[in-house]
Amino acid sequence: MPLSIAPPNVAVEVKKIGAEDKVKKHLFELGIVEGSRVTVLASDGGNVILLVKEGRLCLDRGLASKIIVAVA
Repeated sequence: MPLSIAPPNVAVEVKKIGAEDKVKKHLFELGIVEGSRVTVLASDGGNVILLVKEGRLCLDRGLASKIIVAVA
């Protein structure tokens, strides 16, 4: 399922990132890579707020929809 519709407060595992290489590199630097675990904290309006490792991160809904996840 896309990260943009993942249930809140549930750990999910990143399965695939369908974005350009430049965007993938940026996400890698933020700790979002295939196999990593993230938790959706909120999905309000046009943004998705994630818990990545020990920090919070806000992604645009369009980018979040390109990240495919599965419940961990």
